[in-house]
Amino acid sequence: MVLYDMSIRSQIAARIINLPKTGLRGYFDLALNQPDVISLGVGEPDFVTPESISEAGIASLKHGATKYTLLPGIPELRTAVARHLERLYDVSYNPNEEILITVGTSEGMHAALTVLINPGDEVLVLQPAYLSYVPLVSLAGGIPVAIPVRVENRFQVNAKEIEEALTPRTKAIILNYPNNPTGAVLEPVTAIEVAEVIRRRGMVVISDEVYDRLVYGVKHLCAASLAGMKQRTLLLGGFSKAYAMTGWRVGYAAGPAELVEAMLTVHQYMVMCAPAMAQMAALYALEQGEQLVQRMRHEYDRRRRLLVEGLRSLSLDCCEPQGAFFAFPSVRETGLSDREFAQRLLAEERVVVLPGSSFGAAGAGFVRCSYSVSPEVLEDALARMARFLMRLRTTQ
Repeated sequence: MVLYDMSIRSQIAARIINLPKTGLRGYFDLALNQPDVISLGVGEPDFVTPESISEAGIASLKHGATKYTLLPGIPELRTAVARHLERLYDVSYNPNEEILITVGTSEGMHAALTVLINPGDEVLVLQPAYLSYVPLVSLAGGIPVAIPVRVENRFQVNAKEIEEALTPRTKAIILNYPNNPTGAVLEPVTAIEVAEVIRRRGMVVISDEVYDRLVYGVKHLCAASLAGMKQRTLLLGGFSKAYAMTGWRVGYAAGPAELVEAMLTVHQYMVMCAPAMAQMAALYALEQGEQLVQRMRHEYDRRRRLLVEGLRSLSLDCCEPQGAFFAFPSVRETGLSDREFAQRLLAEERVVVLPGSSFGAAGAGFVRCSYSVSPEVLEDALARMARFLMRLRTTQ
C-alpha cells in the first residue's frame, strides 16, 4: 500500500520552499508590537501622494476609468514615458513598441527574468542588493551569482570582478543605481568600464532605476544612454519613490522591441494591465509633477545630510549616499554583528534599522537606515542610538 503525504506543505513546489527567507519580517512585527518605536527600516516615502496627482486619479474614476486598458498601457502614458526619458537622458524609445506599463517596477523585473532566463542560466547580482533580486532569479529557473560591491570603492561595481565571474552560462546582469540599500550612484568612469565588458560579452542588462530622480549633488547616469547599450538594456522605472506613489502600483519597462514584446506576453497572463486610474495619475505626474518631485527631493537631501552627519558624530563610518533615501553605515567598530546591532537597538531603544547581511553576504557589518522620515524623527532616532552606543562602549 502506497502512503501519501497528505499535508498541504507537501504540495508546495520545492522552488518556493527553498527560496531564501529575508528574516526582516520579524523586525517589523516586533516594531508593531512595541510602543514608541521609530522605524528607519521601511523603503517608502513618508510623503503621501501629492494632492494634485491623487485628484487626477480620482477624476479619471469619475470619468469612467474603471475598465481594462490596452495591455501595454494607455498610449498617452507610454508616449509621456518616452518623452520623459528622452528629455532626461537623451535616449529615444518608440512608445508603441519599446515601452510597457507595468504593475510597479517589481512586475517589470519578474517579467524580464521570466522571458530571459532558461533553466541553469546565470544572472549576475551586485550585492548588497534589493531583497527581491535573488529570489526572482531563482523563481525564473536561473542561478544568481553574487558580485560584491565594497565600501572601499564607494559601493561601485567593479568591471574586472564582473569579467572574472563570467561563464558560458552567464545571461544577464542586474544593475541598481541609485542603489538600495547603499545609496550609491554609478560613477561615469565605472559605468563606461562595465558597459565595455557587457558589450563584449553580449549580456543583457536589467537596470532598475526606480530611484533615478532622487540624486543629490551628482547626475544620474542612465544605463541605456551609454554608447552601444540601448539595445542591450532593459530600463525599469516607476513612480513609487520620486512621486510618493508606492500604493498606486505603476511602473514601466523600456527596452528593445523584441524583449518588450516577450514581456508583454507574460504581462498579459500575469496581470492583464496596470490599473487604469493609476496610469492616469502617473500620466499627470509626468506631465505636471516636476516641481513636486523637486520639492520632495530637496527635503530628502536635507534629511540625508542630517542623518549622515549624525551617524558620523556617533563614530559610525558612513559612506556618503548620493541617491535614493538610504544610508548604509558600518557597525563593525561596535563589536556586534549587524544582526546583533539591529536586534539590540530595537530591544533597548526601540529604533528599527535593517541588518546589511539581509541584502546579501557583502552587506555584513552594515545596517540600512532610511531617511524617508521627518527631521524631527531622525533627530530622535539619533539621540536613541547615541544612548545605545554609549552604554555599549562603556561595557566593553
